Amino acid sequence: MYYKPTNNRKKSDLNNTKNVRNDEIDLLDLFKRMGRTLAKWANSLIRIILISVIFLIKRWLPLGLSIMVGIGISYFLKATSPSFYTSDIVFRNNLVILEKKTLKDESGTTSELISKINKLHNFCSSNNTNALSEAISMKIEAVKNISDISAFWIIDQGRDGVPDLVDYKNNHSAYDTVNIRMQDRLDIRVKINSPQDLNLIRDGILKFIENDSLYQQRNRIRNKQNQDLLIRYNYDIIQLDSLQKVKYFEETRKLNPASGGQIVFMQEQKTQLVYSDIYQLYTKKQLLETERDLYKGIVTVLSDFSLPSRRDNGGLYYGKQIIPISFIIALLILLISANRENLKEIYKKYQR
Repeated sequence: MYYKPTNNRKKSDLNNTKNVRNDEIDLLDLFKRMGRTLAKWANSLIRIILISVIFLIKRWLPLGLSIMVGIGISYFLKATSPSFYTSDIVFRNNLVILEKKTLKDESGTTSELISKINKLHNFCSSNNTNALSEAISMKIEAVKNISDISAFWIIDQGRDGVPDLVDYKNNHSAYDTVNIRMQDRLDIRVKINSPQDLNLIRDGILKFIENDSLYQQRNRIRNKQNQDLLIRYNYDIIQLDSLQKVKYFEETRKLNPASGGQIVFMQEQKTQLVYSDIYQLYTKKQLLETERDLYKGIVTVLSDFSLPSRRDNGGLYYGKQIIPISFIIALLILLISANRENLKEIYKKYQR
């Protein structure tokens, strides 16, 4: 059955069509406005860059002179300032007790050692030469050449057991589980005016650590426990070696000769099962012998101080700060000079 649509329905369809067209026009208009705005911003940015380049080119002489002045001041400071050098030493913490899965130090001694060494940093910061001299057993005249002694964590990136960097800025997160602090070692950086005293400073830091009575007691207990365990390993190795020989003879007797002079194996030999136990004990024994012979003390030097080839506060050290400051001051003066009339008008306007 066919029927004609009513007038109301026709009007409704026309209104919907108009609304859709209006929405489309609004969106197109919006995109056009956005495009015009972005084009204006781009033109303004290009204009600012061109004006800045032309401004710098026209005033290359005073700006170049400001750079030369900065270089001159940098070398003047280099010539008049006392030299200082930096060098690092890496210690292994022999008191550490590492948890195998997390690689965390259950003893907490590395954190304690870093805090202890940073007491020397506090002595240097407060210029307390008497306390520093007493702590590292050096003469006051030699201690006066020390600018700083600080301890830092060593970071292992990727948990591969290889040291990658030193956290000099002390901004590494302790909750980072991928890049972790190495719990069995620490880095000590020394700033000094006379690099010839580095060996004395190393010996002084070692004495400062070794003289701690609590660390001494912990180390004696560690060495005693390792020695007792080493004796037990040697005993177990001897016992397993004897057991191996007994098993060998017992299994040999179980071999029955058959006709024709041939030997028939009635039972599989199990002597080889003892070999793996013996080898495991030998491996553990060797590790303990390494601890006993190489790591007797509280700490062990893994990487000693290296004699610096040049001073840290050279011309480049001062130039990184002085040259940019000199250039910026000259640029500000030129900008004020170029716009002094506009600045006068603005000043007068606000004075009214």
